[in-house]
Formats: sequence, C-alpha cells, structure tokens
Amino acid sequence: MSSPEIASLSWGQMMVKGCSTTYKDCKVWPGGSRTWDWRETGTNHSPGVQPADLEEVVKKGVKTLVIGRGMSEALQVPASTVDYLKKNGIDVLVLQTEKAVKEYNALVAQGVKVGGVFHSTC
Repeated sequence: MSSPEIASLSWGQMMVKGCSTTYKDCKVWPGGSRTWDWRETGTNHSPGVQPADLEEVVKKGVKTLVIGRGMSEALQVPASTVDYLKKNGIDVLVLQTEKAVKEYNALVAQGVKVGGVFHSTC
C-alpha cells in the first residue's frame, strides 16, 4: 500500500489525494490520512510534537516520518520526539511545512513507506 500524495497546501488548508476532506493539520500514512487533532494529546506549539502524536503513524509501519512545523515553524519538535522515532528505526525529517510537503511527496513518488504529520498555519 502506498502513501497518499499531498495534493495541495495553503495557509490553514491541506488536501490529500483521494480524500475529499480539507484538513487544517493532518496525519498521513500508507493507505490513509486523517485530521491531526492536537486536543487528543494536549499538543501545543511548545513543547510541541509529542511521541503520542506520532504513535498512530508509527504503527502503520512507516520507514520515514516527515514532520511539518508550520508555515513559520512555530511548532516545536523536542529532541525526545526525534529520539522516539530513531529508537523505532524510523528516519525523521523536521521541516517548515511547505518544504516538508515537497519532501514527503518526493518520497511518495520514490515508493518509500512514508508517513507525516503536518501543521498548516503558523
């Protein structure tokens, strides 16, 4: 099963190919996507992305996980979160969201088993 391409990105809106939902923040993995609801894990810009935000995507068996920190990179990614991924044998890329989407889509095109979490505003 391949990862879905991110079809479009603009401030506060993301579209995933093959999905009719418009996301503000989203999670993607081989075969699917859904809203990334920060309230589920109590996530805020600081301290930022927690391992609990990524568990669902990790469990899908991804080899690489791309984290989009927002258009202005306001969303933090603590070293402990990166360590969590590395300990699970997952390559991680932490980038500004526009760059993250480009990198994610390039990995999809290469057939990499890639997942991502993307913040589409600040």
